[in-house]
Amino acid sequence: MATSKTSSSAGAKKARATVAEDVQDAFVKPLKGMADRLQNLPLAGAASTIVESGRKDLAALMEANEKSYQGLQAVVQRQTEMLKASIVEWQGAVKGMSPTEPRENLSKLDAMGRAAFKQALDDIRELSELAARSQAEAFDIVRQRIRANVDEVSKLLKAPRK
Repeated sequence: MATSKTSSSAGAKKARATVAEDVQDAFVKPLKGMADRLQNLPLAGAASTIVESGRKDLAALMEANEKSYQGLQAVVQRQTEMLKASIVEWQGAVKGMSPTEPRENLSKLDAMGRAAFKQALDDIRELSELAARSQAEAFDIVRQRIRANVDEVSKLLKAPRK
């Protein structure tokens, strides 16, 4: 029994060592390589570039947020307009109904219900397109800033070392 306990203990130690090596290969070694490359960068001249890049990042995020907010406002405004139009239409239909002709009233309500359902589907489509368009504009701002960041980092890495 003592030998099986010893061998399983040795196997557990070996497994932990393998996991530690895997973690080191996956995380530590790439970070060391990146640290070496960053140490070779001319940081004295790059500091202002890095600060300016951060300022541009913040400005791009603020602009993207503004686009997103404006899009949300447009969707809410359009929803409100749609709801008001629907209420006015239903009020007009109810006022135009004759209390003496229930069959005609039911057929009018049925036709209005069908038209309202079709209109609701069209409204949903319009609102989703409006929201998608505003989100695409906001994402485009962020995507352009990411591209600019990649270009800036590439220039920094290609800069001659002093």
